[in-house]
Amino acid sequence: MTKQTTIPPPAEDWLELDRQLCFALYSASLAMTKMYKPILSELGLTYPQYLVMLVLWQQSAITISDLGGKLKLDSGTLTPLLKRLEAAGYVHRERDTDDERRVLVTLTQSGRNLRQAAAGIPEEILCATQCSLEEIQSLTKRLQDLRSTLEVARAED
Repeated sequence: MTKQTTIPPPAEDWLELDRQLCFALYSASLAMTKMYKPILSELGLTYPQYLVMLVLWQQSAITISDLGGKLKLDSGTLTPLLKRLEAAGYVHRERDTDDERRVLVTLTQSGRNLRQAAAGIPEEILCATQCSLEEIQSLTKRLQDLRSTLEVARAED
């Protein structure tokens, strides 16, 4: 790591669960996923499938490799998700004609139509957080910056 931070001697035990950033992030992630579950079940989606659809609604054709990079998931995790989305009629997978090693994922018309049904989800989640839009945007940016910093630190090790 390039940046060293000196941790002051703890006035209290730093190994308490509630002092752990990792646990705060983990438990907040669990709470967020639980918030999404009933909303997404109305659309017939799981949370990971919703994340895939979010990417595809921005970019209607993408390789599995690029999709995995955006979602920070490996192909072993993505393939079953994509198979279920394909069985539901939302996506189509096919080999790239230019490079048979690559598999392209594209939205079907049903997948494109699902976007309209999902349009109210962000507002519903925003209301549940009881945060302002500015607070959510700031928190999202800070978490993205933290993720980037941690990725760089891990790459340096």
